[in-house]
Amino acid sequence: MQYLGIRQQIIRNNTKSILFLLAFPLLILVGVYVVLYILSEQEIQTTNAQFLSIIPIVIIGVTIWFFISYFFHTQMIQMATQSQPLERRENMRVYNLTENLCMSVGMTMPKLYIIESDALNAFASGINEKTFAITLTRGIINTLNDEELEGVIAHELTHIRNRDVRLLIVTIVFVGIFATLADITLRMLVRGGFSSRNRKNDKGGGGAVLLIILLVVGAIYLLSILFKLALSRSREYMADAGAVELTRNSLALASALKKISGDSTIKEIKNDEVKELFIDYKAEGFLALFATHPPINKRIQVLEQY
Repeated sequence: MQYLGIRQQIIRNNTKSILFLLAFPLLILVGVYVVLYILSEQEIQTTNAQFLSIIPIVIIGVTIWFFISYFFHTQMIQMATQSQPLERRENMRVYNLTENLCMSVGMTMPKLYIIESDALNAFASGINEKTFAITLTRGIINTLNDEELEGVIAHELTHIRNRDVRLLIVTIVFVGIFATLADITLRMLVRGGFSSRNRKNDKGGGGAVLLIILLVVGAIYLLSILFKLALSRSREYMADAGAVELTRNSLALASALKKISGDSTIKEIKNDEVKELFIDYKAEGFLALFATHPPINKRIQVLEQY
């Protein structure tokens, strides 16, 4: 796959970030309007009046949620992955490889973190130079040789240079909002359904409302996932190509991916949104239909053709 170049990729991802920032709140407002319209029994005037009064509340709520998640995402990711700062004294090899790559392109050195796991995986995160970071598992550090590890680090540095990480954080935050709303509504529906069995006078009105909300939120959640897929699987190919551009060694990254394949699952990490940050992530079950990563064997084939 042809690499677009760092400037073109940055412009493209910055544009997508802005579009996503606009699209996700609009999805929430659309969902609110649909729920109000159904509950008002298709009375347009009533719906419009209620919607106009709710708009400020929705916008304020989403904004607060977004800013909390956006500016505290580093701490949230560290908690989800149980990562810790990588100490320089004990890991000079990793620091030297990273610093040399950064100096070759004139970029600021990102922070380095480690996950104490034998699995082989890595990811980049952050929204600016103060928060950009690369996280590696103990397994990937101990298993890969210098050339292979350099290729993996170069891949993650390319995600940072391309602003892929910023774009992913934006989508993770908003998709997380919809997932949380759907989960809360489902729990309320289940609890309400069981409790209503013991109420003779309850005709199921509350449950019907919750069911409507759940269906709308579920539909919006699926749409948000499709928006996230607009990032396209090509970002992994782009990061692979950028790594080759940095290291001039496509076979080293291909060899690293071969070792990573089949041994990348970190069982302790449960959050699927966070897993999407990793260099290798295999979605399972229903989520496999919305996989954000191309099959690793196809990535290896592309690298071996360079």
